[in-house]
Amino acid sequence: MWVLVFFDLPTETKKERKVYSDFRKKLLDDGFTMFQFSIYLRHCPSQENADVHIRRVKNILPEKGQIGILSITDKQFGKMELFHGKKEEPVATPYQQLELF
Repeated sequence: MWVLVFFDLPTETKKERKVYSDFRKKLLDDGFTMFQFSIYLRHCPSQENADVHIRRVKNILPEKGQIGILSITDKQFGKMELFHGKKEEPVATPYQQLELF
């Protein structure tokens, strides 16, 4: 499973920038990696583990702004197409998944 967190937080005042920075830091501390600006993702070995990290994100939601959380499977993540301009880029997985038998 992959958990993606999308967010758009206000950054007009110094206090709002601090809230944005704290939210981003907490995501990084929980193992999320920046995918794009304001899009962070994390690989989870199971739906149960994904639910744990989703709860953690819900517990740190700021008062203002828009936040979205999306869970997708490895297969769905693998079907993603990424482009840099018109040039297609390979999807770089930030984590190496191991299989144990």
